[in-house]
Amino acid sequence: MKKRLALSTVIALLTTSILAACSGKQADSGGTEGDAASPLEISIMSMYYTPEPPGPDNVIVKEIEKRTNTKLKITWVSPNSYADKVNVTLASGDIPDLMLVDDPFTAQVRTMVSQGAVWDLTPYIKDYPNLMKFPEDTWNNTKQADGKNYGIPRVRPLEGGGFIYLRKDWLDQLQLQVPQTTDELYTVLKAFVEQDPNGNGQKDTTGLAVFVDQQTMQWMSELQNSFTKTKGDWKIIDGKLVNVHLLPEMKEALAWFNRAYNEKLIPEDFAVLKNSQAKDLMKANRAGGAQDTVEAAWEPTEELRKTIPQADMLPLVSLNGYVNRDSGFFGMFVIPKTVPEDKMKRLLQFMDYGTSDEGSDLANYGLKDVHYTEQNGVKISTEQAKKDIVAQQAFGQIFSKYDKYLRAWRVGMPIDVFERNKKIIDERATRSVPDPSVGLNSDTNTQVGTELRKKIQDMKTKVIMGKAPISAWDEFANKLKNDPDMIKITNEINASYQQRLAAVN
Repeated sequence: MKKRLALSTVIALLTTSILAACSGKQADSGGTEGDAASPLEISIMSMYYTPEPPGPDNVIVKEIEKRTNTKLKITWVSPNSYADKVNVTLASGDIPDLMLVDDPFTAQVRTMVSQGAVWDLTPYIKDYPNLMKFPEDTWNNTKQADGKNYGIPRVRPLEGGGFIYLRKDWLDQLQLQVPQTTDELYTVLKAFVEQDPNGNGQKDTTGLAVFVDQQTMQWMSELQNSFTKTKGDWKIIDGKLVNVHLLPEMKEALAWFNRAYNEKLIPEDFAVLKNSQAKDLMKANRAGGAQDTVEAAWEPTEELRKTIPQADMLPLVSLNGYVNRDSGFFGMFVIPKTVPEDKMKRLLQFMDYGTSDEGSDLANYGLKDVHYTEQNGVKISTEQAKKDIVAQQAFGQIFSKYDKYLRAWRVGMPIDVFERNKKIIDERATRSVPDPSVGLNSDTNTQVGTELRKKIQDMKTKVIMGKAPISAWDEFANKLKNDPDMIKITNEINASYQQRLAAVN
């Protein structure tokens, strides 16, 4: 309760400070917004994933400044502390011209939107052709409750997200077909465990290197979703959103996992296994598959090929006719209303350049023959790129065009694997299923969702490990259906869903 009161106070102070500044700061533009000949001063806050962030004298920062006639002041923040930095910045009211909010649907962002503290970009976006190249899903999924866009999405691919991948060389060795259903997958995993596919004469292999955490199914999530045939916790049934934990398909999924656990097709310590440990099982030639993005399957493949040249991780297209579609964004850049309209339009122009081929390639790959070379149409980074901090993980977090095949390529990957990955992504696009709850709001879920998710995941883990019989899930699901908080969350989610439909239509 104290946290919620504190948050409410912060939001109230934030909104007051921003709205007050709107009336007083419009005229105080420093002369840069209205004079196209002067470099436009732009303050930005974003995250970085490189060991060190680019400095103000970074070669790419300087080149972008030159090409866009800007002077950039960038606050780079580690992803480990980004959410906290966003909260502090919002509370201060001193918001940069372009600020990445990694979650567009937090209480702070919703309040800013409802109070008119950030620019509604909906009427302006159409004037920026490169931004308009973003997928419709990307723009729709970042709309607020009123059906309007209050930020520039940090665009990401719709296809190629986390799903099951398997050892193709083991399938070939055991003369098994690529599984199309969860039943066929079970048969494959059983063979991986029982028929010594790594050829060392020992029974030391597991089917899938998977793990869970306290709130989610983590690397078991997409297998679960292959039963419920929807991404996430909600499924549209007869025009309404129903929580998947109340569906009979969830019990089927848990029964499958319980059987797999009993037959050692998944690690016995899956409940405490860490991400890095699951990856180590793959790299140690002891697991037949895992869950990750399409291009991430290359990571264990590359390691294995040092000693097993034929090693090959194959991302599956789908199971039971299902594969997930991602949201098409990872956060968005908001522009506070303290920024005058003419400068706001120049910021949109700046970001539009960043999503052009030239701007995006410059930010992500740098200068040709300095930071990258090109082979068969693929850009290969040089050592100089590392020295100059030129990467998608650096300025590519600000400037990036929509690339359907972003999750098909990793550095060092052979061209044949890259081309196969592109075909897999194309096939997934014909059948992928989105998360229908993206962007929907439930205040009750904000307040109690964490504890509720822990309760649900704890029961799932117990059923999978046999600490509770599968029949216990029926009783649990029935209690969940009648839980006052679950009822309120469901009602609020559906109200938010109907509001979005009405706003879009």
